Amino acid sequence: MSSVPPFPVSPSLPRDFPVWQHVAAALRVAQPVLLLCVLSSHGSSPGRQGFKMSVTAEGMAGSIGGGIMEHKFVELARARLREGSQEVLIRPQIHRREAPEDRSGMICSGEQVLLLYPVAPAELSTVEAILCALHEPQARLLQIAPSGLRLQQAAPATPFYSYQSGPAWQYQERLGFRDHLTIIGGGHVALALSRVAALLDFEITVFDDRAGLNTHQHNPYAHHKPTVPYETLAQEVPEGPHQYVVIMTFGFRSDEVALRQLLQHRVAYLGLMGSAAKIKELRNSLLTSGYSEADLGHVRAPIGLPIHSRTPEEIAISVAAELIQVRNAPLATGAA
Repeated sequence: MSSVPPFPVSPSLPRDFPVWQHVAAALRVAQPVLLLCVLSSHGSSPGRQGFKMSVTAEGMAGSIGGGIMEHKFVELARARLREGSQEVLIRPQIHRREAPEDRSGMICSGEQVLLLYPVAPAELSTVEAILCALHEPQARLLQIAPSGLRLQQAAPATPFYSYQSGPAWQYQERLGFRDHLTIIGGGHVALALSRVAALLDFEITVFDDRAGLNTHQHNPYAHHKPTVPYETLAQEVPEGPHQYVVIMTFGFRSDEVALRQLLQHRVAYLGLMGSAAKIKELRNSLLTSGYSEADLGHVRAPIGLPIHSRTPEEIAISVAAELIQVRNAPLATGAA
């Protein structure tokens, strides 16, 4: 049976935190460091927009996608460090053998634009502010442009990533987690799912209506663990295109209460854990009370990919796989 780990674990930090941590450490000892960033990506590419690495003469952190392309750019970055170059470099990469120029050496058919940015010693304070914003969620917007690194407040409607090419090029991203997973029910499967989702760059909230529940209050992977009555979930759970909601309470009645609260929510994913028999009975109850098939059409139930999962950990992996499937649906399929 799943249990709370006996060792201290902290909620995950956004994927880029180790990169900026490495950049800051290098700048503090006056060591030259280059930031590598995927400014844009299209089609099947090994690294997506926003992927980052930091490279020094002897170390590195993060990833821009791996493989031969990453190896090539790490070598290029280190050559530029040896030369002492302070020039910003932007390189398109086309992952097709027949491309007339800018071939990456990969054949997965996508395209990327990569940035090599020498971080100036004077930008240490900005890098430290980035680390603070990543560690303590704040609505901050990072800008990288020919004028340097800049941090400012992010307006609510600002896209998470954006890139403007050309001589006055500019890359922007909102700092922090883009995707938010809300788990309704703080039992053993929720604990296991939190553990898996922590590896997938989700900000994690787990709700339960039982005060003092061990697997809820001592869940070391969740960023937020409120205890609330399920009848108030409509006010507690945010909406939006990067919101993912999984219902897995301790019983049929509480599942139904939670689902009724969230059925009209506009989210990227709304799923319910349960057996086929339980899901059928719950659907019939909702249809009888006036909901339509269209109202229920966007609910994924039972949740998870069909891998015959039995243990909390297996269920968590099947659900996490479905979350990834939904999150990556707009992207081209295939791997480099």
